[in-house]
Amino acid sequence: MAPRYLTKSRFKLALSCPTKLYYTGKPDYANANDDNEFLAMLADGGFQVGELAKLMYPTGIEIKSKNSAEALAETALHLAQDQVILFEPAIAHGNFLVRVDVLIKRGTVLEVIEVKAKSYSGDPASLSGKRKAIAADILPYVQDVAFQKYVTQLAFPHSTVSAHLLMPDKSKHATVNGMNQLFKVRRNGRNIDVLIDDRARQPGLAETVLTCVSVDHLANEVLNNDIDISGGQGSIQQLSNLWADAYERDERLTPIIGAQCGRCEYRADPGSDKASGFHECWKLANQWRDEDFAHGTVLDIWNFRGKDKLIQAGVVKLNQVTDEDIKLTDDDFGPLTHAQRQWLQINGLPDDCLQEGYYLDRAGLAHEMQSWTYPLHLIDFETAAVALPFHTGRRPYEQVAFQFSHHVLEHDGSVRHADEFLSGTPGELPNYAFVRALREALRHDLGTVMRWSHHENSILNAIKTQLTMDASPPNDTADLIAFIDNVTKGGERAMVDLADVARKHYFHPSTKGSCSIKKVLPAVLQSSPALKATYSQPVYGAKDGIPSKNFVNMVWWQQDVNKEVLDPYKLLVAELGNDAPDEEVEGINQGGAASYAYLRLQFEDLSDPERLSIERGLLRYCELDTLAMVMILQGWLS
Repeated sequence: MAPRYLTKSRFKLALSCPTKLYYTGKPDYANANDDNEFLAMLADGGFQVGELAKLMYPTGIEIKSKNSAEALAETALHLAQDQVILFEPAIAHGNFLVRVDVLIKRGTVLEVIEVKAKSYSGDPASLSGKRKAIAADILPYVQDVAFQKYVTQLAFPHSTVSAHLLMPDKSKHATVNGMNQLFKVRRNGRNIDVLIDDRARQPGLAETVLTCVSVDHLANEVLNNDIDISGGQGSIQQLSNLWADAYERDERLTPIIGAQCGRCEYRADPGSDKASGFHECWKLANQWRDEDFAHGTVLDIWNFRGKDKLIQAGVVKLNQVTDEDIKLTDDDFGPLTHAQRQWLQINGLPDDCLQEGYYLDRAGLAHEMQSWTYPLHLIDFETAAVALPFHTGRRPYEQVAFQFSHHVLEHDGSVRHADEFLSGTPGELPNYAFVRALREALRHDLGTVMRWSHHENSILNAIKTQLTMDASPPNDTADLIAFIDNVTKGGERAMVDLADVARKHYFHPSTKGSCSIKKVLPAVLQSSPALKATYSQPVYGAKDGIPSKNFVNMVWWQQDVNKEVLDPYKLLVAELGNDAPDEEVEGINQGGAASYAYLRLQFEDLSDPERLSIERGLLRYCELDTLAMVMILQGWLS
């Protein structure tokens, strides 16, 4: 039987919750992260950064075997040399095993280097926190490399071991064009091959955007002090030994529930054929049965930071929470405060809203509308942040705005999908063309421009920064900046945030307090007769119906066998599945998936049909986002 090692990935898992070690790797348990490893590596640039980092060490030798025993034997053979650089060597001690990204041996001095696709400011002082020794955003990476240092030191007690992080450096600029295209990804079954362009091998290229920084003092801080986690307090040495022993024996560590459980990936919906680690933990911790989950838990409270405090006090079910717990000071509902939204979720709707089944502050909404000018312009952006820059002079992780959709709602209620933009061409930085196309779409009148949440505002300001810092700015820079200033916060035509409107004036129990458009749209569809009358017919994309650029005769209002309105974003998946040959396209029903799809267009070795299928999925997804805003407004105003 193969040894059950505590690896660095299992160590990181245990840091989030030690009980997860019992669920990991077991196919009977639901795991939301099972299929996400490829997409996560694609999203954060892990494939490209990892391969570029290796090019910093041209004499490095890669230990390729996935078999632990073979990798350990090959590593030992190479470490018999006095000086050597290894990629992915296997180092074990007892029931610990780590595969180090880069290990440099110079006699009795060992450097453990963890490669992270995590942006670094270029200033070592930024790694330290204001109140704590280590900045919160860098702490997980330091804990990771500290564990590797600990295991390596155990395995080589007579050596000096130091810890380092190698990261994309946002203070550096690319010195070549097309760096992001030098590493293509090809999926080969369950394996991933990275195809490296010969141009990437030029000496010194990696150093132009990557920096290796010593974090040995921070790793020692982690190793020399206790840490607090959901499973208790202790040193890394104590905790990792506890976790390794439990994992080796396949024993479940006693669940200690808290706010972190809300992020548990081992959670299955009722009726699933998969076991739910989350529900097992909560049953054990609370002596619950299945029916105890029926009315919700404190984890469900929207945007509430006091969850841990309540759980520690034994207040676990939603109906145990009082108005004092959430500091409700005013129950006269008008524009909703955070506490009032939370109280509606906990206590239910006011009596005068029970018949409609939702709360809508019509007076507040009418007041908001006094400042709106028709026609209304609904816009949505899709963006990505790419680790390796597109062009000379660009920095790692600059924002890329690759897509927008634009619907128009006229004062007479007529709707049309007016404009769209998509640039998926590999190696093309579309930001300036994106702003030009958006300016052209909005220039024909002075109607109010609307977005959902702050993303669009942030992206336009990021592009403004790129324009102002560009060494060779386009000729129309002044015009583009003037347009951005006009429609962003503080401008004469500043975009209206419909998510903020929803937050203040609308609540439906099914949203659980959330103002995500993915939650609000199904809720409004469920309760609006007007939307049912319109969108239960095949009018969207019909010849004499609502103009659409990507749909034909689409019926958006549909019900399941229980008379519940189907989520349009799930309908989008099913509709794409009718003729989309690539299964990944069917998953483009949320913003993260759209970003992944774009990154596939950039970095994956795709056939033309696959590329066209992904682009088609992106266009339909983004169009639904702006149509969703139209439908929500129509539902509120009907």
